[in-house]
Formats: sequence, C-alpha cells, structure tokens
Amino acid sequence: MAFFKAIPFGAFLTVLVALFMGSGGATGGMLQIFAVDVLLPEYGIDFGFYWSWMLFLAGTFLAFVFVLMIGD
Repeated sequence: MAFFKAIPFGAFLTVLVALFMGSGGATGGMLQIFAVDVLLPEYGIDFGFYWSWMLFLAGTFLAFVFVLMIGD
C-alpha cells in the first residue's frame, strides 16, 4: 500500500525537477530527460512537459521510503 501512496509524489518530483533541468536544455545525462507533447485537437488540448523515467523511479523509491518511515 505504501508503494501506491508514493507514486503521485514520485511523479510530482519528476515533473518538478525535469521542468527546471529540461527547460535549461539539459538532458541530465543518465536521467535522460525528454520533452513530451500532448496533442488532442478534438478536445482543444495542446501542452507539453518534461519527463524522465529514471528520475521517476528514483523519486518514487525515495517517497516510498519516506512513507514507510512515517507509517500508516
């Protein structure tokens, strides 16, 4: 259960860190930060964000440890 609680925090940390690194033009080396474009013209949705799967895994693990330490 702690893992599922940690996933949103890992995603938030990933978007936050990747935003600052990706907007500066950095790829983060092993983090492999890349731009994601979301285009849904039938709904009028057009936006983009930066993402990194390695950063997501690291952030989720970090949040998982914190959730375990806090307890239920």
